[in-house]
Amino acid sequence: MPVSLVTGANRGIGREVARQLAAEHGHAVLLTARDLGKAEDAAEALRKNGLGDGRVAPLQLDVTAPESVATAAEAVEREQSHLDALVNNAGVDYDTDQHVLTADVERAGRALDTNTLGPWRVAQAFLPLLREAAPGRVVNVSSGSGAWRSLGSGTPGYSLSKAALNALTVMMASALEDEGVLVNAVGPGWVRTDMGGEQANRSIPEGARSIVWGATLGPDGPTGGFFRDGEEIGW
Repeated sequence: MPVSLVTGANRGIGREVARQLAAEHGHAVLLTARDLGKAEDAAEALRKNGLGDGRVAPLQLDVTAPESVATAAEAVEREQSHLDALVNNAGVDYDTDQHVLTADVERAGRALDTNTLGPWRVAQAFLPLLREAAPGRVVNVSSGSGAWRSLGSGTPGYSLSKAALNALTVMMASALEDEGVLVNAVGPGWVRTDMGGEQANRSIPEGARSIVWGATLGPDGPTGGFFRDGEEIGW
């Protein structure tokens, strides 16, 4: 059975990605959150909606804490022989109240720690298990806000962190190309989540489906790209 791990999966897009991977693609999904109780509640909610047979398992993982990342990787290694897909979904602080010239740089640093360095930490920790898959897949959940052509003076912390995540995607894809591990960035669009708000033009299932596409690519799938709905979009 394919095995996937989704960070920040206790709500919103992350939880829907976990649901789709388990229900529609037959994956065993490790549903992670900073708070184990929230991960357990989310996993239980999915089980009550028909995902039994151990399809979704909760796991504590704080992407900003190296010790937490290491502990989670050790736990998965003990229980699984491989990891088919890593979805770096955890993200914070769409800082619409900030301007690049007056922004709280420390606050921006916290966004970078979660949105950019977090995926980097997690990918490094789980790389041995991804190498065992054929092929392993890494999906970095990015945003059009991080595309060079979209950069402006607003949402500086969030936009910078996603632009850096896109750069990390290209670098990781290059490093792993000869090993068959596929690494892509996916921008799910403006989605009606707590971060996106009620005015967003896409539903959570629509946004999640873009990410699931990247997590279920075949061995001849693309790597090092930036996608939405399975179509390449501009950096």
